[in-house]
Amino acid sequence: MPPITPVRFSPAVEDVAPDEAETIEGLNDAFDLILERTSEDGGHAIRSVHAKSHGILEGELTIDGGLPPELAQGLFANPGIHKVVLRMSTNAGDILPDSVSLPRGLAIKVLDVEGERLPGADGNTQDFVMVNGPVFQAKTAEKFLGNLRMLAKTTDRMERTKIALSAVLRGVNNALGAVGIESPAINSLGGAPNVEPLGETYYSATPFRYGDYIAKFSLRPVEPAMTALTGKIIDVDGRDNAIREHVRDEMRSIDAVWEFRVQLCHDFEKQPVEDSTVEWSEDEAPFQRVGIIRANAQDSWQQERVREVEDTMRFSVWTGLAAHQPLGNINRARRDTYRHSADFRASFNGCPYHEPRAAELS
Repeated sequence: MPPITPVRFSPAVEDVAPDEAETIEGLNDAFDLILERTSEDGGHAIRSVHAKSHGILEGELTIDGGLPPELAQGLFANPGIHKVVLRMSTNAGDILPDSVSLPRGLAIKVLDVEGERLPGADGNTQDFVMVNGPVFQAKTAEKFLGNLRMLAKTTDRMERTKIALSAVLRGVNNALGAVGIESPAINSLGGAPNVEPLGETYYSATPFRYGDYIAKFSLRPVEPAMTALTGKIIDVDGRDNAIREHVRDEMRSIDAVWEFRVQLCHDFEKQPVEDSTVEWSEDEAPFQRVGIIRANAQDSWQQERVREVEDTMRFSVWTGLAAHQPLGNINRARRDTYRHSADFRASFNGCPYHEPRAAELS
C-alpha cells in the first residue's frame, strides 16, 4: 500500500460564509460585556477568555533536524533553538476559584522567528494557543457566539451557583466518561476534571496552514515526572488558587519536557477544515514530532515575570508566520476578536502590549 500523501494548502480549502462579519461583530459585543464587567469590578482589565493563569514559564523550543519535506515547513523548516514563553490557564473570562473546574489552556509564544508575517502580525514571534482536548466546543463561530452570550451574562456573577453547578457537571461528566463519552460543552461549563496541567496533552483543536500543507498541532509531556501527573486530580480543598500552587510546587523540581507534534491533513472528508468539532483520528492522521520544548525547574509564579506576561503580552493564533495561517471559520472569527480584546486591556490599563525578543528574557 503506498504512503498516504498529505493534501496541499490552497485558499480554496476555506469556505467563508456571507454572515461572518456580522458574527464577529456579535462576538466583539459579547467580549465587551465580559471585559467591561470584569474591569469595573476589579479595577484592572483582564483577558476576555483564559483570564486566570496558573503558571508562567520560560524555556526553549528545539526544532528537530532531518525532518521529511512535508514536516520541514514554516517555523519548522530549519533546525534551531528559539526561546519560548508558556502560559498555563483555564478558559473562563473571569477569575474564578479553582473549585469551578474548567478545561486547561496552554499558550506558547516562540521568539525571534523570521519569515513572512500574517497580516497585522506584530513583531517576530509565533504564537500557538492550545487546550487539553482535541476538538473545539462549537461547530461554527455563530454557535460559539450563542454560547458566549450565555456565559457573558454570568461573568463576575453567581460564583456560588457556578461552584455548585461545577460539582454537578463533574458528576455528569464522570458518568459519561464511564461509558466512553466526552463532552466539550459540559467541560466548558465547569464539568471538566480538575487535572494537573503539567500532565496534560494540549491541542490546537482548530486547523492551520503548515507551509505547503494543512495541520493541527499538539504538545505532549514526555518527561516521566510529568507523565506521572497525567490524569491526576487536584484536591482544591477550599483553596481558590490550588492549581497555581500545585504547578509552582511541581516546577521547583521538574525539568519539563514536551514533544511538539504536527497532525497533517490527508483527507478533507475525515479531517475537515471548517468543522473543528470533528476530531482528526490519529489512526487516519497520526501526530508526528517536529521538536521539543524544555522548561527547566523554575519559579512558575515569579511576580515580575507574571506581571510582564499578564499586562504586556497578548497571545493570538493570528500572531505569527503566513506559513501558519489559521484556517476555518472559528479561526477567522478569532482574528479581530483577539485584537479587540487585547486593545481594550491595553487602553483600560494604560499599558500597551508588545511582542518580546529573546534578549528581553531573563
